[in-house]
Amino acid sequence: MAALFSVPGWTVPVAPVHEKSKKRKRLPAEDSDKINLAAVNMEKLMKKLKDGSGAADDTRSRKKKTKHAPSRAPPVEETGAREQKGAVTEPTGSGRRKEKQARKDGEKRAGKQRRKSSAVPSTSTVKTQESSKQRYPSQQDAKLTALQSEMKQSLDGARFRWINEELYKSDSDRAHKMMRADPGIFAEYHKGFRHQVEAWPSNPVSHYISALSAYPPSTVIADLGCGDAALARALISKGFAVLSFDLVSDGVFVTEADIFGRLPLPGSEDDGDTGDSGLGHGQVVDVVICALSLMGTNWPNAIREAWRVLRSGGELKIAEVASRFSNVAEFNSFISSFGFKLKSSDDSNTHFTLFEFKKVARKGEKDWGTLLSRGDILKPCEYKRR
Repeated sequence: MAALFSVPGWTVPVAPVHEKSKKRKRLPAEDSDKINLAAVNMEKLMKKLKDGSGAADDTRSRKKKTKHAPSRAPPVEETGAREQKGAVTEPTGSGRRKEKQARKDGEKRAGKQRRKSSAVPSTSTVKTQESSKQRYPSQQDAKLTALQSEMKQSLDGARFRWINEELYKSDSDRAHKMMRADPGIFAEYHKGFRHQVEAWPSNPVSHYISALSAYPPSTVIADLGCGDAALARALISKGFAVLSFDLVSDGVFVTEADIFGRLPLPGSEDDGDTGDSGLGHGQVVDVVICALSLMGTNWPNAIREAWRVLRSGGELKIAEVASRFSNVAEFNSFISSFGFKLKSSDDSNTHFTLFEFKKVARKGEKDWGTLLSRGDILKPCEYKRR
């Protein structure tokens, strides 16, 4: 090779030196191979376009079922060569790009429709959520959740039933000791009692408040087993003197006393200097109320105490749970044997029976041991085991 010019020790060839490329060269393909390859690519492309269009159609049908406004995808513009009568031609570069873009648009629309349809809740799901909201309302301001509230009510109910049965099946001395050891038991019981009578057609205490309001304001009333002293709270403001007794005092209206023992009230069973009247003497009470309070096994002694503290002709009003009576006539006869006469009874209420007795003179000596031991004339209130 001739040098362009020569310098001692250094030469430049006339033609530039070309280095061999390191890139792999694609082997030349025959025309027939190119045509076959283009046909295969075209078939794959058309298949993908067809699948995308089918997914969009399925989405539109689902939207119609869910009553959403249908949205139709714009028709895909067909470009490029297609097989016609066995002849296959290769699409141009512009047509290939348009087909690729159309395929992407179709897939994007199909995916968007699928996401929308999955985001729409079913009718059954919506109904379940609404019913759940109705059953368990929002309690952000409450201290307990709905479930905790239900569990607490269940436990409170069980606690009330246990206390109630203890009071019915034990004597008053044991009940009094229990209340003194834990005064909270008294509050728990009366809370449960108030909740229970809310379901009754009427409350006997409300009946007595209404009936006694028509009495002269000078009437002296003794409420034995008064609970939270609802009678006193309603009548004292009207001028009545209401003496309330129960196992626990509230420091205001209620005086602590065992009503089946001896009441802290004046009155004697003996006639004393009054002669042989058989009515006793020293009494100050006009009306005695026993509203659902004959609970202990020694409850007959409360009837004896009622006679002792009542004035001659005084009234004894009793309200008791209807299910406790085995024989109402026997109960009437038993109360009368203490020195009372039945004036009226009312069993029209489905939950309790009302009795009204008048104090009369006693005749002859009483066998107190026998009378006071007959507490089983009234059955205790018992609850079914759950």
